[in-house]
Amino acid sequence: MSNVQETEGKWYVIHTYSSYENKVLDNITKMVANMGLQDYIFDVKIPIEEVMEVKNDKRKLVQRKLFPGYVMVKMIMTKQTLYLIRNTRGVTGFVGPGSKVPIPLSNEEVRRMGLENVRIKSDIAVGDLLDVVSGPFEGQQGVAKEVDASRQKVKINISFFNRENEVELDFVDVKKV
Repeated sequence: MSNVQETEGKWYVIHTYSSYENKVLDNITKMVANMGLQDYIFDVKIPIEEVMEVKNDKRKLVQRKLFPGYVMVKMIMTKQTLYLIRNTRGVTGFVGPGSKVPIPLSNEEVRRMGLENVRIKSDIAVGDLLDVVSGPFEGQQGVAKEVDASRQKVKINISFFNRENEVELDFVDVKKV
């Protein structure tokens, strides 16, 4: 860790035994409280989505894990937090290359996984030519028609089906040319 004390923490992905995600979440939460590590381990999540399931002609809203076998932890990496996570029952280890030092998720990964809303600083202005770098319009170019910094969205005109179409995209999906 650097001389400047990190206070925000970063998101890490933990691999668990199959169907142990909730037990791991509970165990980590309890151990953090017991050991007084709330200043180092801030949040533990299992990303879920709500899906409409139809069985026997009955509709039911069901919660489904987005990444079965994985738990996300926002923490400051120290020897103590590393030890706590690695020695939690049901944890097989951190996700990443090698097993020495776990690698945190990037801001873009955190945002795409829906763990938290990461604000993107952007200097995009109306009239700028933009490249679409991800999503269904990847590889297309368009001119910014409207920029909404509070929602982190930009409206651009893209040509498809032989005509100009206005499309709203996230800041993370475009870059200035």
